[in-house]
Amino acid sequence: MRALFICVFSIFSITVFSQADSLVIAQGKIISADTKEPIVARITYQSLPYGSRLGVINNSSFSFPLFDGERYAITVDAVGYASVKYMLDPAEANDEKRVVKDIELHHTTGNPNKKQIVGSVMRLDNLIFEVAKAKIDPDSYAELDLLVSMMNEHKSMVIQLEGHTDYLGDPGKNMKLSQQRVDAVRDYLVGKGVHKHRIKLKAFGGTMPLSHDSTPEAHRLNRRVEVRILHE
Repeated sequence: MRALFICVFSIFSITVFSQADSLVIAQGKIISADTKEPIVARITYQSLPYGSRLGVINNSSFSFPLFDGERYAITVDAVGYASVKYMLDPAEANDEKRVVKDIELHHTTGNPNKKQIVGSVMRLDNLIFEVAKAKIDPDSYAELDLLVSMMNEHKSMVIQLEGHTDYLGDPGKNMKLSQQRVDAVRDYLVGKGVHKHRIKLKAFGGTMPLSHDSTPEAHRLNRRVEVRILHE
């Protein structure tokens, strides 16, 4: 019996250490493309293709495991910078089982002479609505004012506000709510002096979730308004 226990324990140990040795870690820094200084950003990652593993990091760097040899999508957002998305593949790991990806962010505000990236998307992470309504919380005004400043600095810029809900509930109601919310954001920008012809609107309801994971955090991430730059 003792010999059998030792044998089973040895097999278990070999399996555990083998899994640990094969685990790949993704890591990197978030920096400004202009100054190379670190930027505190919201880093969202999820496994592909179904998003069964999801995480959020608020920092100027990231480190997380790539389980089961799966590829991961990573999205990086920071106020005043264009959102970026990358795919991290464990097949690209170095000899130390690390996928190292330092990510540079480009300004979208504060420099009127800097060309923006047409097609780039910013997620308004600090945009808050009342639950199941299109009324904007006053705590959101600071972030929306940054968007106003960006458009004032780039007089020919045209944007598209894209509204998303989670995929729970009635699809028709979700589509209507996402439309009402982008309407509300447009009305705020117009009220601050941005011409309405520079603002396009598109509602997606719950048809384009960032994650299909059934968790409160995943549903919260799916409820969002994004700003797409159509013309600089």
